[in-house]
Amino acid sequence: MRLRLEFTTEPFDLDEPPPHALVAREVVLGARLDAVDVGPFGNTAVGPAEEVLAAVNDLLRRSLAVGATRISLQVNALGGEGREDTP
Repeated sequence: MRLRLEFTTEPFDLDEPPPHALVAREVVLGARLDAVDVGPFGNTAVGPAEEVLAAVNDLLRRSLAVGATRISLQVNALGGEGREDTP
């Protein structure tokens, strides 16, 4: 199974990325994922389920440890070609 992860970390700082945002970026860029899109208002990563789940674990622990007060995330199961499965 493949998963798509979308997440944001807070608090926001529009002038300079806070430490928790930098750590979250480091986690997803360092994970063995197929696609990563990092932006100022949201981040997306796609990859094999085990890799995405491991990245989520690391992202939560490390971002909270350096000051994140809220982490919002959504995980979607994808079909074999990267499309969402339909119920």
